[in-house]
Amino acid sequence: MNQHNIDFIGGGFKLTLPYTFGGWILWVLGLIITGIGVVAAVSDPIGLAVSVIGLIVLAAASPGSMSAGLHKIRKEAIAPEILQAKAEQSGYTMENWFLQQSTLVPTNDPSDWILPAPGPQTWNNNMYGPHGDGTPLPEHPAKVGTPQPATMTSHLIFAGAAAILTLVVGAVITMDETAEVGVTPALVIAGLGLILTLVNFFRAKALRQMLDTPTSLVRSAPVGHPELVGQVRPWAAGTMTVHVDSNQSMSMPNMLGYRWTYEQYQCRTVRDSEGNSKQECSWVTIRTDSGGVPFILQDGTGGIKVNLESFKRTNYGQFIKQWDGAFAQTLGKQLMASAVAGLLGGATVKKHRWTLYGLRSGDPVYVLGATRPRPDSEIQADPQADGTLGNSTIEVWGNEDAPGMKCTLMRGSELSNVGKSRSGFEMMVPPILLLLGGLSLIGLA
Repeated sequence: MNQHNIDFIGGGFKLTLPYTFGGWILWVLGLIITGIGVVAAVSDPIGLAVSVIGLIVLAAASPGSMSAGLHKIRKEAIAPEILQAKAEQSGYTMENWFLQQSTLVPTNDPSDWILPAPGPQTWNNNMYGPHGDGTPLPEHPAKVGTPQPATMTSHLIFAGAAAILTLVVGAVITMDETAEVGVTPALVIAGLGLILTLVNFFRAKALRQMLDTPTSLVRSAPVGHPELVGQVRPWAAGTMTVHVDSNQSMSMPNMLGYRWTYEQYQCRTVRDSEGNSKQECSWVTIRTDSGGVPFILQDGTGGIKVNLESFKRTNYGQFIKQWDGAFAQTLGKQLMASAVAGLLGGATVKKHRWTLYGLRSGDPVYVLGATRPRPDSEIQADPQADGTLGNSTIEVWGNEDAPGMKCTLMRGSELSNVGKSRSGFEMMVPPILLLLGGLSLIGLA
């Protein structure tokens, strides 16, 4: 991997800046908001609350320690015609101006292949057999190793500063005798810190599990709980065409697993403490659905059956496609949506949104599951599972955790999933600052 000019060992600290046009816009916007807050704080310390918002934007716009390098590798390693084809399918499209219907396909997919992956025209007839010469795929950990995110990046600087300024604003409000807020700000800050600490603890734990678990090769995968990385290919069940919300105009072919959500942008009129009316709007999830079929994970050394629907923890990463409109897809659904929202919550439906996530044939996949022997009856009914390949006689399940190890299925290779992650230290420091600082503020009330 040295030829790609990227160091997969992040080290102690790395200055990270945006590497996309959109990222830079967000970063500059955060810088401007932070500056406005600093200027406002000259006359009123509460103005620092504006800077907190700006710092949060800056933290969000600061990528992981390897994100820029992996993005560059993807552009250099994958054939230009493939990247061009994906670019033409991506972006925002106005489907119907009158009905305000549009679609959005992300232009940057951090869970996609970073190094070239075999195309369908090169796949073997025997789904369990090795690919080509039987060596692991280019992006397999056996070839690229396991990356280590930098302990600290620009994200920690901005997120840590946002946490500290939040405590400063909380202290100012708490000590303001005219405000008479008591311990409310302290409790809110401590509560937010506790929630974020718990969320990030489990995220950091999942990252540590991925980094510490050695990746097995399919051809020698043991019965137990191996970590496997490879390419998604159809099993005997084939692929699915998913019709989002049962609508033929919102379809996606070649799917092996999916999850979609239907949301409404609902607005309702409320009154504040002074009796003034105002409108509050938010996206509300109305319904969702998910499903999948078994697939083959091919890592170059062989293929193994994975029972996708058995996994309780699936992460498909960024959405595949999003449909947006001012109206529901049919008049009947529009009238029903408006009636239900009005009767149940006194709300008006302003917009509708359908979002599809999933795993498609050819995608990279990371699996940590339980491997067990396949039933004899199934092996006998499978003409390609003749017993000469050990990996054809076992399958992966996701409903049987091991002590200290949670079964997980993630779209993306280990390289792409770790590459977009932050270190456990960076995840934990800001929320712990909020939690401990909020508890300390209680003494000032």
